[in-house]
Amino acid sequence: MNPFDTIIYEKKDGIAYVTLNRPEALNRYNIQMRDDIYQVLTAIRDDPEVMVVILKGAGERAFSVGADLSEFGTAPSPVIARQVRWERDVWGLFSSLKQPLIAAVHGFVLGSGVEVALFCDIRIASEDAIFGLPEVSLGVIPAAGGTQTLPRMIGRGRALEMLLTSNRIDAKEAYRIGLVNMVVPREELYPTADEIAKKIMSRGPIAVRYAKEAINRGLDLTLEEGLALERKLAALVAKTEDAAEGLKALAEKRPPRFKNM
Repeated sequence: MNPFDTIIYEKKDGIAYVTLNRPEALNRYNIQMRDDIYQVLTAIRDDPEVMVVILKGAGERAFSVGADLSEFGTAPSPVIARQVRWERDVWGLFSSLKQPLIAAVHGFVLGSGVEVALFCDIRIASEDAIFGLPEVSLGVIPAAGGTQTLPRMIGRGRALEMLLTSNRIDAKEAYRIGLVNMVVPREELYPTADEIAKKIMSRGPIAVRYAKEAINRGLDLTLEEGLALERKLAALVAKTEDAAEGLKALAEKRPPRFKNM
């Protein structure tokens, strides 16, 4: 039995699957979905069995067409709105997860749909995917991190073009500008996500998490500070059983046998 109204949560062999599940509304992000995602991400964060997360959308037409502005625009007051956001900071929770996140997106990926995908570490798009940030055409701006995550991903100029024109781009263009890591036929979307997740899980789990931390934290530091962070994290990883197993396997010319395998 699925305990959530707007998402489906499944866990299998170390992989957590989170499916946005409002296909009749093209997986539009509403307040209930915000609360459901917050609850499941909190559970994932605290679950030592989850090694990788795959995020996808139900239905044939869309990963997500963005936020339900009619709902999010009905907060009774700015004070209450800030209080709710603090208590349900989904975006901060996304960015704090130590497990790698893979977004497998198809169809329309608009507004908050793009922003959710940008909070993931790897983005795979099906050939039919269409991306866009329509907020300024509606008289608002992105409010789920898009003005900050998009330029970090594709550069200032391209981000401004997408944001200021609200132009939509196809999967091929999204790959060209670096918005997604790869484009695959629709029928290969979820198998490809599974394949990448399993490959990540075959690596040293502690090293995977520290590598993610080094990159994510380092992007907000100077190069000198980032190199210092890398040295610190590398020293921590070098003392782990995973590192000892990796070096032993190398010496014995065999695949490593990490504890999560």
